[in-house]
Amino acid sequence: MDLLQQIVARAKADKQRIVLPEAEEERTLKAADKVLADDIADIILIGNPANIHKLAKEWGLENIDKATIVNPSDNPKSEEYAALLAELRKSKGMTIEQARELVKNNLYLGCMIIKTNGADGQISGALSTTGDTLRPALQIIKCAPGISCVSGAMLLITDQKQYGKDGVVVMGDVAVTPNPTADQLAQIAYTTAQTAHSVAGIEEPRVAMLSFSTKGSAKDAKDKATGKSVYIIDKVIEATQIAHDKYPELKVDGELQADAALVPAVAEKKAKDSDIAGKANVLVVPNLEVGNIGYKLVQRLGGAIAIGPILQGIARPVNDLSRGCSVDDIYYMVAITACQAQDAKKA
Repeated sequence: MDLLQQIVARAKADKQRIVLPEAEEERTLKAADKVLADDIADIILIGNPANIHKLAKEWGLENIDKATIVNPSDNPKSEEYAALLAELRKSKGMTIEQARELVKNNLYLGCMIIKTNGADGQISGALSTTGDTLRPALQIIKCAPGISCVSGAMLLITDQKQYGKDGVVVMGDVAVTPNPTADQLAQIAYTTAQTAHSVAGIEEPRVAMLSFSTKGSAKDAKDKATGKSVYIIDKVIEATQIAHDKYPELKVDGELQADAALVPAVAEKKAKDSDIAGKANVLVVPNLEVGNIGYKLVQRLGGAIAIGPILQGIARPVNDLSRGCSVDDIYYMVAITACQAQDAKKA
């Protein structure tokens, strides 16, 4: 059974309630039909019920009647949601009138359903930007306790079984925070390890904090004008120490070069005293530039399957799709979000 099949099986074993707020979009509705046919999750569709049923009939979808459909323009809970949203955002000056309008917005409505325990997770992005997906999630659901940094992880699956866990490596951050501080980088290490456990099924995440240096083999460059460190390697070293202090149960080490993190023979030469070097299955990069470029090179030149990004650090899972996503992308993201929701309930 490959990783995607394992994720689907875990989702089916403990079904979660997943909101699809772009329900009148073709790929989304077709994915919902497939999820319902395979009994992977309970689906909540947000949209006009008449339009949804018309489209389902037009596209030959036979399972949409199994979904719960919420009409944003005729929702009996609108006033309850508006009052709660106004309370949540009163420090930002939100009025009840503004809240009433926002709870008609599909993305805000989905997050309100989650906030009031009517659902366990949400997926959007087939029509919406990442900012539109994240904004209501951060305003309503907010970050997980102790976390202030949202990030995105990528599952990388390769036929090179000697790396990671049988060829599976999880990388973060590849999607959200451009230049994290040392504290944010430590949080990314922790949440990416959580994703490795809940989604990739890695029982013992081993986190490598990556840099262009291994255990002092290079030093930070100095700014010529000030003589101060430009804070590249030093940030990774500091983040590793913060991660050790804040998350003592986390298996993490750094700074490590990528080859020292993944290849035992290299690790033996460069970091022989490390418990992580040569055995890492989670890779944390120093900034978004490295993460985004790195995973795409592995995907395109190395032939790895890249799944994600999977958003992490939010109290309840809210995931973002590419606007070029396929029906299968949405289908599998439902299963991934369900696995995250299972884990969130245990926290």
